[in-house]
Amino acid sequence: MRKKNHKKTDNATNASVKKEMALPRMARSARIAELKLGAARIPERPSASVPGTVDRIIRSPSPSKPGKAQIAVDVPDKLYRDLRIENALIDEHGGEDVKLKKGAHVEVTVTAKDVDRHK
Repeated sequence: MRKKNHKKTDNATNASVKKEMALPRMARSARIAELKLGAARIPERPSASVPGTVDRIIRSPSPSKPGKAQIAVDVPDKLYRDLRIENALIDEHGGEDVKLKKGAHVEVTVTAKDVDRHK
């Protein structure tokens, strides 16, 4: 009686193993890469958007180089309240050069370059 019950569980185990063995062999790294490349699973880079105001325009000492715009961002940490970027931007259509003016309201979006989740 005991052997019969044991045989039934062995058959169930064999069925699950056979089902798994029917799938093609693939390394773990290849499975992860396949998940990342799936059309429905395109990962978005982490980003944060905060409103800001152009605080001042800093002219460049050389006329060939663009000046900088200092942007005051509304964040609680004092270290990151002022950002400086080059004041040579392109409009949304990609045609004309645009420059920021003092007092202009802007939205600053910071996007991570690459995400390493394993650290």
